[in-house]
Amino acid sequence: MNKQGGGQISGNYGCGTEKKRLKTNGESVRELRDNVKHTNICIIGVPEEEREKGTEKIFREITANNVPHMGKEPLIQIPEAQRVPHKINPRRNTPRHLLIKLTKIKDKEKILKVAREKKQVTYKGTPIRLSADFSAETLQARREWHDILNMMEGKNLQPRLLYPARLSFRLEGEIKTFSDKQKLREFSNTKPALQQILKELL
Repeated sequence: MNKQGGGQISGNYGCGTEKKRLKTNGESVRELRDNVKHTNICIIGVPEEEREKGTEKIFREITANNVPHMGKEPLIQIPEAQRVPHKINPRRNTPRHLLIKLTKIKDKEKILKVAREKKQVTYKGTPIRLSADFSAETLQARREWHDILNMMEGKNLQPRLLYPARLSFRLEGEIKTFSDKQKLREFSNTKPALQQILKELL
């Protein structure tokens, strides 16, 4: 019986180790994919009618009008700028995204920081959105925080998403950070006011 019991423990341990290894491998693949995209900016909402102007020129107009202080910096280098996907899908009513590849990550971070602070970025009067370019896995993980982010913004908790998909917000004068909803749920159980805010979302 002892041997059998030992075998069961060993088997369970092996299964847990395998799951942990697969999770680690999955995270490594995601990080590699994100690393390839780490200097990219994705621009969402620019009308297709503007495609004749050229993606790089559109991007420079957007930064000139929305991030004016960038004009004092050395000229931003753009090795690649394109619409994605390459072909227009007639079934889609929304315009394709603009994908801008920069040479310096600090340029990307400055532009996105200003976009966050402005709340609304526009192109010729049309509201658009600027975001970092992530792998599909990271995007999905970040989407799972969407409703909670919106709720916290409405309550002035200053929420932010940190890489890859960690929720950060200010509560009682302190910055709190959570990597998953379970940890946030456990914490909210100790904070009645926060629990009330999130009761429909966790």
